[in-house]
Amino acid sequence: MLKRKRQAFLEMASEEAAITMVNYYTTATPHFRSQPVYIQYSNHRELKTDNLPNQARAQAALQAMNAMQSGSLAFTSAIAAQGGGGLCPGSVLRIVIENIFYPVTLEMLFQIFCKFGSVLKIIIFTKNNQFQALLQYADSMNAYHAKMALDGRSIYNGCCTLRIDFSKLASLKVRYNNDKSRDFTRLDLPYGDGHPSPEPPVAAAFGTQNIIFPPYAGAAGFVPAMGFAQDPDFLVPGVPGALGSPTVPPWAAPGQMTIPGITGVPGTSVLLVSNLNPEAITPHGLFILFGVYGDVHRVKIMFKKKESALVQMADATQAQLAISHLNGQRLYGRVLHATLSKHQTVQLPREGEEDQGLTKDYSNSPLHRFKKPGSKNFQYIFPPSDTLHLSNIPNSVTVDDLKNLFASTGSTVRAFRFFRKGCKMALIQLGSVEEALQALIELHNHDLGEKHHLRISFSRSTI
Repeated sequence: MLKRKRQAFLEMASEEAAITMVNYYTTATPHFRSQPVYIQYSNHRELKTDNLPNQARAQAALQAMNAMQSGSLAFTSAIAAQGGGGLCPGSVLRIVIENIFYPVTLEMLFQIFCKFGSVLKIIIFTKNNQFQALLQYADSMNAYHAKMALDGRSIYNGCCTLRIDFSKLASLKVRYNNDKSRDFTRLDLPYGDGHPSPEPPVAAAFGTQNIIFPPYAGAAGFVPAMGFAQDPDFLVPGVPGALGSPTVPPWAAPGQMTIPGITGVPGTSVLLVSNLNPEAITPHGLFILFGVYGDVHRVKIMFKKKESALVQMADATQAQLAISHLNGQRLYGRVLHATLSKHQTVQLPREGEEDQGLTKDYSNSPLHRFKKPGSKNFQYIFPPSDTLHLSNIPNSVTVDDLKNLFASTGSTVRAFRFFRKGCKMALIQLGSVEEALQALIELHNHDLGEKHHLRISFSRSTI
């Protein structure tokens, strides 16, 4: 590859093959990413390369491109004749998404990967503080095409980068159809833990037993896996390898994290949170916890069913982000369930109506993390972990003071360290993720004296 000259050398298996290719493309000009490619003979008789890993990758990419041009039949036969050749180990892909700046949901992954064939099952999860997914295609060739086209590319410019490998699993076992897992061939699966299956409109968004999958449209280099309308006001420069760009900056309005152009992202910003511990949870606790992933406007714990609550976020994207990180987390001895609600807003109690303080309006709370346009807090959104990031610590507070403070909540302090530059920030590792969740609820905005209130968030770092 001669990137600066926008040229490349290609060595064929024989002169006959080279002549055939040149003759063919003389009358049918090939196009790559909508740009014409011109082919002619070189003076070189042989190419010498010493970068074997890149050479193998280029060879695999070329074979994938040839397969797309010829309908994949010849390539499939060649792989079968070679016993697979190591190119198509299976139909299950393992996907790791790095540098997550916007929320990534199961339905978004479906939209991206269904361009390459029939997606049967998807499971999303967080492991080692990384957002990961397992995705099963109906055919291993579909998985191979998707890997070759999407590995290393970004869903958005400069963030949400896909790292794709083949999984060792031959097939995925999906027990529930919900926000974390989906079997597109089984509409009858339950939501999980006694919850009914998703309502028909929601289920239809994912697929049914008779789902019609979009036809394979080629690698992302030819047809983008996700199309976003371009907006001249979007100032973030394009990044090579990105699948698309949001039509407006993520901080177009205070407290708004928007991803326009994505079909299938529900419009409601209200969450239904269930299986709560009524003896421990409060509206303020839910406000603090869900406020890690967006600005909470209102919270309502059900008067007659205090195990459930409604949480209204600033917008639908923040609601999805909260679901992706908090659904399934243990809190006060119970597994929290978070899903989208049918309600579009949380109604405040009427004057004189009995409420017992179960409904709170936080629309103008000073504790909102994302109300400032372009806030750096957007860059520090991480999944729940047992390590917390502490900030706004006054100089007079010592290590023992903070350890004792967290121990007073019932947490086990396993490790602690101040940042090198001053002592205003620190990391603290607790006994479990559940302990970290509860400590964050109880101690975020805790008054440390000297007009300093403790700020707490989840950290992806370890001590």
